[in-house]
Amino acid sequence: MFGEERTRTLLKPIDPARHSTIAPPRLSAHDLINRAEATAEPVAHHRRARPTRRLVLTAGTLAVAIGAAAIAHTIGTSSPDTSEIASPPGADPGVVLVPVAYGSGARDAGSQLRALASRLVDAEYDNRTGRYMYHHTKTWGDPVMTSADGRHQVAFADETKVWQAADGTGEQVTIQLEPQYPDQESRDYWQRNLKPKAAAPAASGPARVPLPPLDLALLPSERTQLTELLKVRFGAGAVSKEVSTLYGRYVVPRRTRAEILRVLADVPGFRWRGQVTDRAGRKGVAITFDDRDHNAQSLLIFDPDTGELLAHERLTLSPVRISAYQVILGAAWTDRLN
Repeated sequence: MFGEERTRTLLKPIDPARHSTIAPPRLSAHDLINRAEATAEPVAHHRRARPTRRLVLTAGTLAVAIGAAAIAHTIGTSSPDTSEIASPPGADPGVVLVPVAYGSGARDAGSQLRALASRLVDAEYDNRTGRYMYHHTKTWGDPVMTSADGRHQVAFADETKVWQAADGTGEQVTIQLEPQYPDQESRDYWQRNLKPKAAAPAASGPARVPLPPLDLALLPSERTQLTELLKVRFGAGAVSKEVSTLYGRYVVPRRTRAEILRVLADVPGFRWRGQVTDRAGRKGVAITFDDRDHNAQSLLIFDPDTGELLAHERLTLSPVRISAYQVILGAAWTDRLN
């Protein structure tokens, strides 16, 4: 996840591929995973959900993580997210994530989701066209680096912009942001163990990669097809993930947005949480699903006017802390790669 040149700089003489030329990847790891998951069916209903990958650091891989923390320090300013605790002046980079706040009262989300679906207004991109679907997202939690004892975690937030045509071609730009931690103990641990032993290498610019041809399926708008696409048969946890994937891949028209909300209204387990503020400081309305069998909660935040998905988060319930998040900062149709 750190890039070939930065990794080779860290490994130097012990790099086993130092005399080899490695072709650049056609897709980022994150994009490959999303594409694979979009076509893979869950093996069984009772299979444990795994929304993130966990990278356990040993002595052999710690050097790479040390360099990564140093690199993150040089990339730029910290996130404007309102639900993060920023580092104090002069401290090492990184923030502790705080779950998005919502009211403690909860009721079945069905009636509220149907009411929202009935009053949607146009999004900025509705009634517009373009060659490319454009998405601007920020994600955290894939992969998560975990200490050998399994207690302390850290991951680096990625900001991604994707322009993708109907044939799959286009371009993706990814910027790695600051490290983020699910709790203060993890931050303290990694700040002790990720201090660079030498001067950090210079940070590279945004990673720009072309997207190869891919036959993208058309986004369905009918209830039966959406129910299948969102994997409703596997329950609310699976549906939450698929809604996030769908909004991160397609520019969703108003009619389909309304039908998605109606599908969600009929999925058992979603609870209405009312008005919230997402990590980008935007006002929204939220629903949650508590998967107590897997000690997890899914949170979906929608625009209260257009019904667009603003954010998806996955948390652990005990202790309550962030496991992964995606914030959709923008979606549009465009004819230009910029």
